[in-house]
Amino acid sequence: MSIPCPQCPRTFRSSGGLTQHINALHREISQPPDDDNSICDDDEKFTYIRDSHLTGKVLCDPCDANGYYLPPKTPPPPSVHAQPGNWDPFRDRTAFDFAFFHFVKAQSSKSEILEALDLWLASVTPYGGDIPWTTAQEMYTTIDAIEHGLSTWKTVKIRYQGPIPEHNPPQWMTQTYELCTQNARSLLHHQMSKTEFKDSFNPAPYMQFNKNGERIFSNLFSGDWVQKQSRMISKLPNTHGAMFLPVVLGSDKTTVSVATGHQQYHPVYMSPGVLTNIARRSQGSAVLPVAFLPIPKGVLSIACEFQNDSLPPVVNDVEAKTSLFKQFARQLYHACLTYILDPLKPGMTVPEVIKCPDGHFRRAIYGIGPYIADYPEQVWLTGIVQDWCPKCDARPDFLDDPNARQRSHEKTEFLMSCFDPGILWSDYGIRCDVRPFTSTFPRADIHELLSPDLLHQIIKGTFKDHLVEWVGIYLRETHGDGRAKEVMKDIDRRISAVPAFPGLRRFYDGRNFTQWTGDDSKALMKVYLAAISGHVPSQMVQCFSAFLDFCYIVRKNSLTPSNLQHLEIMLTRFHQLRQIFIDVGVRETISLPRQHAMVHYPRSIRLFGSPNGLCSSITESKHIKAVKEPWRRSSRYKALNQMLCTLGRMEKLSTARTIFTSCGMMVGSTSSYASFIRDGGVPAKEDSSDEEDEGADETGLGPSQGPRVMSSVKLAATREPGYPRDLTELANHIHEPRLVEAVLRFLHAQVYPDASPENVDLDSCPRPSGHISVFHSALARFYSPSDTCGAGGMCRERIRSHPNWRGLYPRHDTVLVETDATQPGVLGMTVARVLLFFSFNFEGQGYQCALVNWLVRESDVPDSETGLWLVKPEWEARGRRTVEVVHIDSIARGVHLLPVFGSTPLPEGFHFSQALDSFRAYFINCYADHHAHEFII
Repeated sequence: MSIPCPQCPRTFRSSGGLTQHINALHREISQPPDDDNSICDDDEKFTYIRDSHLTGKVLCDPCDANGYYLPPKTPPPPSVHAQPGNWDPFRDRTAFDFAFFHFVKAQSSKSEILEALDLWLASVTPYGGDIPWTTAQEMYTTIDAIEHGLSTWKTVKIRYQGPIPEHNPPQWMTQTYELCTQNARSLLHHQMSKTEFKDSFNPAPYMQFNKNGERIFSNLFSGDWVQKQSRMISKLPNTHGAMFLPVVLGSDKTTVSVATGHQQYHPVYMSPGVLTNIARRSQGSAVLPVAFLPIPKGVLSIACEFQNDSLPPVVNDVEAKTSLFKQFARQLYHACLTYILDPLKPGMTVPEVIKCPDGHFRRAIYGIGPYIADYPEQVWLTGIVQDWCPKCDARPDFLDDPNARQRSHEKTEFLMSCFDPGILWSDYGIRCDVRPFTSTFPRADIHELLSPDLLHQIIKGTFKDHLVEWVGIYLRETHGDGRAKEVMKDIDRRISAVPAFPGLRRFYDGRNFTQWTGDDSKALMKVYLAAISGHVPSQMVQCFSAFLDFCYIVRKNSLTPSNLQHLEIMLTRFHQLRQIFIDVGVRETISLPRQHAMVHYPRSIRLFGSPNGLCSSITESKHIKAVKEPWRRSSRYKALNQMLCTLGRMEKLSTARTIFTSCGMMVGSTSSYASFIRDGGVPAKEDSSDEEDEGADETGLGPSQGPRVMSSVKLAATREPGYPRDLTELANHIHEPRLVEAVLRFLHAQVYPDASPENVDLDSCPRPSGHISVFHSALARFYSPSDTCGAGGMCRERIRSHPNWRGLYPRHDTVLVETDATQPGVLGMTVARVLLFFSFNFEGQGYQCALVNWLVRESDVPDSETGLWLVKPEWEARGRRTVEVVHIDSIARGVHLLPVFGSTPLPEGFHFSQALDSFRAYFINCYADHHAHEFII
């Protein structure tokens, strides 16, 4: 028996499941009042100035498929692919869902698909039914027949064209290299036709201003670079009314297997620059591989038969060190990039008609946009010498030279015409044996186009590889190896002892693990500051604090000139404070390319908007779906062609699913849809929020759909059984006799808001009517596009108050309660620890409440060393923690507390569940997530 949802096609096996679904996904969230803190109604809160060099009007003018402009407000033409009821080339919904599940979700092997087909056939044979396929290959053939999806991959063979010695030439000179690529123009058209981006693209450059008149830099099209490109394009003939469409590029080598030959691939990714940062960071078609570059590399021996066919073992160690081979490898790299992007070149000067996500056709001028790459890749892209900066001419021994000038193609060409190769190499860091690929495309300069790389420059580079490592060196040089190991173990215990919090990774062994990932570094940044405080000099802690503030500011989804000014202040402060590592003998100098890159962030933000939409974490995350998973599904022999086939089929299925969804053909489950159609139902479009919102319960943090509000907190969907429904009995059950008095005082304040809270006669206080309902959690939703979020920038976190979390220990999270609306940030908030979530009725009015302990600020200013706010538990005269009942609406969001460890070592075996009961004071962790950093000031 299935119970349908009255608001969407979902069905459930029990009424409890339906109730949870309605409360989680269909509960109304009231919009906040229209005040200074409200962020809803963007068009009323922000001012937009559209660029007029290309557009002519407010937006880039839509046209028909032949390029003729349409009258204003003309609706887009109907999609020729979206035909309700047409499942072609699949037989029906069941066949499509079967193929999608086994090929995309489960990634089943041929034998597993064959077994599933056999089970399917066995289930329908008694009723005279049949199945659409008898083998996995037949299913693959149907997938290949989907008309929509990626263009065909082709392989281009490339060979060395220079002079070859007559006798015993190096093998790399005679080897054939293979470039696997799609047509970049066709791929761009495919991405732009995706209706899933209809609300996530900017057809025209714009400048956005907040209500204070400050400009906001967020998406690529809000930056100065697009404005400058528009002015240059406007000088071309026949561009009036056209849309500027840059392509964001990214490339990065990735290793799929060390054990079986250290096999590497070098994918190149492409994304339409008109998409928003949130769309580009999402796991979808916004970023897709356009090519796999050949990698000439040195090996010690002949590779086995499973050697990656794109990585020929043709260079030995001696040959790899020759200047001729290095020159060939770099020229091959840039020649391949030129070939990949060449289909876009005609459209960079003459407009082409392209279909946009909103269904309209527009005339577009293409362009090479920002390039996402880590430092080694940037060295190759710009043709500079290792250890030099790819964006300015600062020398390697003084990279932070304030007098350094920006690099450019024009400047490089001038220097090449004036100096010999030796001078160019030693004095300017320029290699004269290669020309960057962008020099062959109009309006493109790779030195300018390199985007900030938050992952490798900030998170992995400056934080993990530099600062964390330097702390270890300091401890060893100051205390000796023995004592340093003890201190490091205590730091690890501190890291593992921080209280639980939604989305916070648990480091059970501290930071002592061998394989670091970007997510590991980001998680460690949240808790590292409190862990080292007391073990290292105060200036070192302040250095970390300044760096973390820089990091969290630069990772915001949108930045204003005030933010950039604060960013530069933090950068200057960081540069001053990092001198401590030189003073204590850890470093002789600090001139490192990845740290130096921070100097260029303010300018890059003004050019390209927020860096979090142009970070290498985007391309690295794509490696999983685009490289590693397809490789695991291959036979390992000549794997690349198999991988490309897998990628094509997955994109075809994804595109087909998008089209079917737009027709209302993917509502509900497979069986409920079949019953729905059988009973004569007409499909309706499904709310896309269903699947996304259900996945965050276990971790407590995740993306959320819904109206854009600053924050909203509601109790869990269903009450917890096993609790007394009477107030007095409940107080005895939770061993908190003061609950009754706290509830009476709360209800008195609610009913008589103007009455004095002092000297309240409890006997005259109103009492709750009906039953008390207890809940183990509350759901907070808030606008935080800088964090992992849903469409529109909404996030959710689960605040828990559980007496036996996972059957192991009690968990009572901490929250921020608004206590003074006239004060900003923490000054208007008080930290509370939730002892109980509950609700009751009084005279027909429902009250959602929380019983809390208070933690009060130690001062009206943050701690001078860490920059974090300090709070301590509030105590009554009798030596008991204060308790009070607060309305759920007064809770702004959850908050993470870090213990003030001091200099005393933490006992071995200390469990993090005891952290909120064991220390005298706590730091308010503004680094728990980006919303917390913006919210806690």
